[in-house]
Amino acid sequence: MDLPHSGGEPPAFLIERDPRLRIVIPAIVATAFLMEQLDQTVIVTAIPSMAQSLHTTPLSLNLAITAYVLSLAMFIPLSGWLADRFGARRIFALSLLVFTIGSILCGLATGFGTIIATRVLQGLGGAMMTPVGRLILISSFPRRQLATAMAYMTYPAVIGPVIGPLIGGLFTTYLSWRWIFFINVPFGIAGMIAALRFVEDHHGDRGARFDLPGFLLVGFGFTLLQLGVESIGRGPLPPIAIGVALIAAIAMLVGFAAYARRISAPTVDLTLFRDRAFRIGTLAGGLSRIGFNGLPFLLPLLLQLGFGLTPIVSGAITCVTALASLPVRSVVTVLLRRWGFRRLLIGSAVAGALAIASFALLEPATPQWIIMVIVFVFGMTRSTQFMSSNMLSYADVAGAKLSRATSLGAILQQLSVSFGVSAAAVLLALVAGGGGTLTTGDFHVVFLLSAVIPLLGIPGFLALRPDDGEAVIMRTK
Repeated sequence: MDLPHSGGEPPAFLIERDPRLRIVIPAIVATAFLMEQLDQTVIVTAIPSMAQSLHTTPLSLNLAITAYVLSLAMFIPLSGWLADRFGARRIFALSLLVFTIGSILCGLATGFGTIIATRVLQGLGGAMMTPVGRLILISSFPRRQLATAMAYMTYPAVIGPVIGPLIGGLFTTYLSWRWIFFINVPFGIAGMIAALRFVEDHHGDRGARFDLPGFLLVGFGFTLLQLGVESIGRGPLPPIAIGVALIAAIAMLVGFAAYARRISAPTVDLTLFRDRAFRIGTLAGGLSRIGFNGLPFLLPLLLQLGFGLTPIVSGAITCVTALASLPVRSVVTVLLRRWGFRRLLIGSAVAGALAIASFALLEPATPQWIIMVIVFVFGMTRSTQFMSSNMLSYADVAGAKLSRATSLGAILQQLSVSFGVSAAAVLLALVAGGGGTLTTGDFHVVFLLSAVIPLLGIPGFLALRPDDGEAVIMRTK
């Protein structure tokens, strides 16, 4: 039922016309986000069982993780044009359908080639699902309520990589590895039905032609960049192949930047970077995210290899990061009204750096409750940084450019995850000196080095003006 209104025109935003949708729409999109995030990491602990069942080796099956991530990188740039041309509701429902079918086929896979192909199909669904879901959220909420929308976008990004390995381990141990894929099916079906029922269609420029040359340049460029970064320090590619992939990626992306200046509607709209808030939120915020994204990779290794804890105990401790994200939404809103984006982003980067450095104080004899407290503090600073940079990124973007902004933002966010894990892996390899055994001292050094990375975004945050993102802060409300 529509809300009563005093003027002649109905409220512009869907959640103002029907207050029930303040919960329904974020719940639909957040569930889709969480499925996409989980499926990047959920198979990590299931790989040995999967390899045995599929008659291959665990090392070869790592390609199932890479295939999914590369599929995301390849097809995310397509999402903005599809949402503009066919409508956000249709494309979001279609993405859920593709992702659900991919999940079913992954669970039914009987061989190595099949699981790789079906993971690519899953990645295609996820590539459309995340940026289009973000577009639906931002389009449904007034800018002054963007904090609410951003919370639902941030929670899955924070929670998914942390609880994915734990869920994968539990399902593999007590059910079957196939259930890590089958569990997506009821959520995917429910999400499709709810999206078609409750989500309002958002269209951009329907007449824009599909930029095939630009899509190929930027799609393959990001895919090769993702492949090169994913392989640094932990992949099967030899160093020369990694170098070739990275050089080719840079050449394609530079070529796309030159090409994009000559056409009116490129696949990726680089003019978005003229918006100071978007530029700083995605680039400086992304640089800071790299340091935060390395810790979910490092911490389980420290707890298992350095402290001798079981995977289940290690996963449970790491999950405290996810719990810490829950109270952050209300805290961020209050802090933004008091301090503004500039101070909060700088403050959370510094606090996050200190939290990461504090892991260097941990020893095998450290009580687990102390470890959990440190993990909780880190989780709060990480969520604060992620949520505030997300809010800033889309705060001042014009409505007509939202679909392209969410597509580009999703690409940069995906890359920050890969860069974060790869940076942590490279630092660990360099500190260990190529030795086969990692010591607690090696991890301590890497934590101290990693603590510097979140600080690299501070020069960008210093360029913010007091009125940047002011529409979402509501100081006077």
